[in-house]
Amino acid sequence: MKSLVKSYFDNHKLNEHQIESYNDFIENRLQKIINEFGYIDTDIKNYKIKLGKIRVGQPIIKEADGSVRKITPMEARIRDLTYSAPIYLELIGIEEENGEEKVIETIEVYIGELPVMLGSKICILHGKSEEELIELGEDPKDPFGYFIINGTERVLITQEDLIPNRIICEFTEKNNKEIALSKVFSVRHGFRALCTVERHPDGLLYVTGPGLSGNVPLVVVMRALGAETDKDIIEAVNDPRFAVEILLNIQEIREEFGVNTQEDALEYIGKRIAPNQSKEYRIRKAKSVLMNNFLPHLGVREEDFIKKIKFLGIMTRNTLELYFGYRGEDDKDHYAFKRAKLAGDLLEELFRSAFSQLTKDIKYQLSKQTLRNKKPSIKAAVRSDIITDRIKHAMATGTWVTGKTGVSQLLDRTSYLATNSQLRRIVSPLSRSQPHFEARELHGTHWGKICPSETPEGQNCGLVKNFALMAKITRDEDDNVVIEFLKKFGIKEFNI
Repeated sequence: MKSLVKSYFDNHKLNEHQIESYNDFIENRLQKIINEFGYIDTDIKNYKIKLGKIRVGQPIIKEADGSVRKITPMEARIRDLTYSAPIYLELIGIEEENGEEKVIETIEVYIGELPVMLGSKICILHGKSEEELIELGEDPKDPFGYFIINGTERVLITQEDLIPNRIICEFTEKNNKEIALSKVFSVRHGFRALCTVERHPDGLLYVTGPGLSGNVPLVVVMRALGAETDKDIIEAVNDPRFAVEILLNIQEIREEFGVNTQEDALEYIGKRIAPNQSKEYRIRKAKSVLMNNFLPHLGVREEDFIKKIKFLGIMTRNTLELYFGYRGEDDKDHYAFKRAKLAGDLLEELFRSAFSQLTKDIKYQLSKQTLRNKKPSIKAAVRSDIITDRIKHAMATGTWVTGKTGVSQLLDRTSYLATNSQLRRIVSPLSRSQPHFEARELHGTHWGKICPSETPEGQNCGLVKNFALMAKITRDEDDNVVIEFLKKFGIKEFNI
């Protein structure tokens, strides 16, 4: 056993999950965020900016005299500076003429500073021997995996979260009545939408989602997505056990609201979303909400409505199975339903928000240039302090873009064990003031993943945990990799 443990720690560090996550953010996720935005549409006629390659430089410092040089973590600590690296982005000015795109200018601009995690690939300490680390003023046994913000050592605490894009079934109470429901946290490009299918005591099925303005009958949403015939809706649920239940819902909605076609359904939803507006506007608004806000992980185009109908059918089937006792409630405390947001995931959220503000500001600055009858200048339109200030403020205060506090904390240097413990901490988002007895208890799936003994006393008990010493945290894999792997077994189509 001793040789096994020794062999493991010869190849793995206690906090390598944080460093690996940060490296993945630098190498892959930054460019992924840029690709999500794609273009910056401007108010200038036939002119837009295409976003190209992004890169992060080496940690540097700009002195008061204008000189630029490399900086070490120890210098950042002593001088109360932020250990950060410059970010450069390729921006391509494009003018459209007769339906063709013409490149006006291509320029790589400095868009801000990104705090550097000690020990990461872009850190000056990466790959250094113990003797070289001592020369740079560092402790060769330091675990790294933290940041230096304004001279203070700060660590991003891993956040525990429910799994996105997966259906969870449970019973809940509304108005003192028990309701069976299936819910999914649909996540796309940082946007998180909670969508549910509920069976109420009167037998009617309802759907909730962002922008739908409360409970909307399932049949109405199905018709709005393109399932116009009764057969389409029954086939979406695809379970003969519940055919009568679905038919009763269809009949009830037809008699009460007169919804028979896709246009009727869109009109019904549009009246709730945009009352007192024209019919054309209401239908267009309803369609926009269903495309962009409802189950966004399945796509945000009208062509993706067929996927949403199928997924909604699966959610409906699960809800009815739960209500009629064919299945039990899902155990939300099971670790298969959990995901850990590491430093890379947290910085991805933060950078996406900051970059969104930068794109809006670039658009505004270009508009100002036009009003002054100046030729559009990309370099003059980019203000680097927007990204720098937003990221630095969040990491210095611990207040994240989601509104959660305590995400960034001062590194505990009480002892070597305290430092490593904090770097391996995982925090639940549940409220400390509520009992949440089941969430605080040890679960069988914690075995080998979560330490069964290290948790604080008091209101944080069971909500602030630590990873087990030999727990290995894996990263998200692209769905397309799995799909291509399944195709090797002769599967021709991979439908929901």
